[in-house]
Amino acid sequence: MSVLIRGAAPYGEAPADVLIVDGVITAVGTEAEVAASDHTEIVDAAGLVLLPGLVDLHTHLREPGREDAETVETGSTAAALGGYTAVFAMPNTDPTADTAGVVEQVFRLGQEVGLVDVHPIGAVTVGRQGQRLAELGAMASSAAQVRVFSDDGDCVSDPLLMRRALEYVKAFDGVIAQHAQEPRLTEGAQMHEGVVSARLGMTGWPAVAEEAIIARDCLLTDHVGSRLHVCHLSTAGSVEVVAAAKRRGTAVTAEVTPHHLILTDERAVGYDPVFKVNPPLRTETDIQALRAALADGTIDIVATDHAPHASQDKETEWDHAKPGMLGLQTALSVVVATMVRTGLLDWRGVARVLSEKPAEIGGLVDQGRPIAVGEPANLVLIDPSATWTVRGAELASLSDNTPFEGMELPGRVVATYLRGVDTVALATAPAGGAA
Repeated sequence: MSVLIRGAAPYGEAPADVLIVDGVITAVGTEAEVAASDHTEIVDAAGLVLLPGLVDLHTHLREPGREDAETVETGSTAAALGGYTAVFAMPNTDPTADTAGVVEQVFRLGQEVGLVDVHPIGAVTVGRQGQRLAELGAMASSAAQVRVFSDDGDCVSDPLLMRRALEYVKAFDGVIAQHAQEPRLTEGAQMHEGVVSARLGMTGWPAVAEEAIIARDCLLTDHVGSRLHVCHLSTAGSVEVVAAAKRRGTAVTAEVTPHHLILTDERAVGYDPVFKVNPPLRTETDIQALRAALADGTIDIVATDHAPHASQDKETEWDHAKPGMLGLQTALSVVVATMVRTGLLDWRGVARVLSEKPAEIGGLVDQGRPIAVGEPANLVLIDPSATWTVRGAELASLSDNTPFEGMELPGRVVATYLRGVDTVALATAPAGGAA
């Protein structure tokens, strides 16, 4: 099987032809046209940007246990349509992904669907209860070859347990991805602690509850000599903590979500639970600090924290609604709006934060690779001039809790190639075409 992508602009630079044969890039430039055979599929990509396929280090696929909100199949479909060729599935499923058996189940479901590579993240503690370490070694040596571990949704708040986890994963070059939230400082919290929460009379989630855990864990990481990843960093103070740790040489990486790059706590004024998320939406000052940190590399990546919820879990009073937002199909467009169109990132920068660096942190050797001869053809074609209007009911997820409902966003995914196969075409084929 061969595909010639004709006239695309790799990394938004000079147009070039790219030839894919049997899932591998075999020619780039004028020689690609010459090398194409009579049976090669020709894709006219003039005016389109070609990037390495996107990689999401923070996705909730909900299966097993909450198939009413999402499944591996529907989440994979959303990912493919959003330009992703690999996603990391968080372990807050039912049962929790804290054993080799559960992570292998998720891994094999991803293989069966085949739209993106699904890499399970293992829980740090049994049941994500923060009491004792889960089977980290067994998950690492399983068929899923887990290398990222997180209790996301809950913080590993016990410093001794966090230290032991960091020590344990050193044996197989794993990474602990921490949900930084000091539980005692956030009891009953409903939104960011600040002027808006005071005005609305809602219990606040102070920035220091995030910053204190990050600071502690950076010190533990230094002490142990391991690797730490900070999930969904959301405050200007957290940026300062991570920047200081990186200057010391701490092996810490950090992610920011698309929604924390564009939405503020003012969205809570209408008490619409679609804007309830953990960590909460912060202030405009935080947004500007996050954007600057992403541009200069203090924050390494954008991760969606795609968190689908069934309607009964979102369409309720704010206090009782579950936190979380959809993200897989809107992430790229939000990055284009907040980082590219503002001049903070060019397309090579987009490739860095949405593909190359996430793949590196997650230990993937076949994703986030250069657009070059001999590399796997995991790619995404983007129309940078297109705009589209977000409609939750039209997204591929089983859930529709998008905070961008009705918003016009720039940039549209035209094709996503997983080892040379256009998964957008598969995902949008008639019933049965994506299976």
